[in-house]
Amino acid sequence: MGFIVRLLITTGLVVLLANILPGVHVDSFTTGLWVAVALGLLNMFLKPILVIFTLPATILTLGLFLFVINALIIQSAAYFVNGFVVEGFWYAMLFSIILTFCQSVVNGFLQKDEPRRG
Repeated sequence: MGFIVRLLITTGLVVLLANILPGVHVDSFTTGLWVAVALGLLNMFLKPILVIFTLPATILTLGLFLFVINALIIQSAAYFVNGFVVEGFWYAMLFSIILTFCQSVVNGFLQKDEPRRG
């Protein structure tokens, strides 16, 4: 599945979740696209650093601390993208959990339809 397709899926999910969750607001589809780009970049560059620095806490909590890291990534995206507002840490946590679950479900359906290479 291509990068553009995954980006558009994330954009649609961000806009959909912003309309469902009361503590998350996205101004427009374009803002949702920028949120998806920001999340992709933050997950690529910032998340590995945070995971390494918080490895003892992650091991101690059996991986549950990764939810906190995901919420911090969501709040960072809200800081960088104008028009994307998350009203608190718990809304960021809920948003990240639901977004990750929905992305997994949609990507699973799309990968099942693709023929295997090899």
